[in-house]
Amino acid sequence: MKKTSGTNKVPRGFSLAEVLAALAIGAMVMVAVLGIYHRAEKSVAAVTRRLDGSRLPGEVLQRIAEDLDNVISSSSDARITIDNKFENVASGTLLPAARLTITRTIEDSKDKEQIFKEIIWQSSYDFKGASYSLTLYRSASGLNKEDKVLEKNKEDFEREAFAPICSGITFFKIKAMAGKDPIEKWNGAPPRGIVVTISFAEPYKKANGTFDVPDEEKITRTIAIDRTRKIRFDISTAEGGGDEVQEQGQEQDNTDLPGNEKPPLKSPGKAEKVK
Repeated sequence: MKKTSGTNKVPRGFSLAEVLAALAIGAMVMVAVLGIYHRAEKSVAAVTRRLDGSRLPGEVLQRIAEDLDNVISSSSDARITIDNKFENVASGTLLPAARLTITRTIEDSKDKEQIFKEIIWQSSYDFKGASYSLTLYRSASGLNKEDKVLEKNKEDFEREAFAPICSGITFFKIKAMAGKDPIEKWNGAPPRGIVVTISFAEPYKKANGTFDVPDEEKITRTIAIDRTRKIRFDISTAEGGGDEVQEQGQEQDNTDLPGNEKPPLKSPGKAEKVK
């Protein structure tokens, strides 16, 4: 207490209304900060999930591209077989599945055709999986062994067994690029390219009873066949355009000729011999 002119003054404290107002403002600021934090956390989780979701499909597509490059070459007698179907994973559940066979043959000393290398990629229903999905398998066989040490003492049926690559696939389709539109069935010489589409997203049921995946959830890669081949360029010119350019070039190259003498438009076919 302070005495002033015979009166006592007590320091004034905060009222209940002021305390409640301060608490309310602090709570609103805290809610705003937590909201910003949660939104940032969700954004980071979405980006991380997106990166992780595209990593496995990218590795699978890269492995298929490597098999195509290793087996098929410009001088080899290779054959490609592509089949697409709907795998019945459960009653009323039809998921897009595909099978790719890459075969390279050679002839032995008796002119008999032998399979030098054959690789098969196919997707089948995952019976052990908890959800309705496909498992991607890969098989390698032929005279050319992938691992000369591990496959030395194995029988042919052991080497030809399908090895699971990944599971949880909900969409897998392979198409051949032979014309303007991709083809879902192919059996013959390697086409110009192969389009492989894969997805692990949650499928939805279409009106025809089959299941599909949103386009933004599909990961597609176009694999060129024999990328070392020579590409033929077709350069089309207008009628008479090439001759006009040639004449202009010849006139520009011979501007030092005396008088009104014009240079020949065409060079002689063969030079005359001087005796």
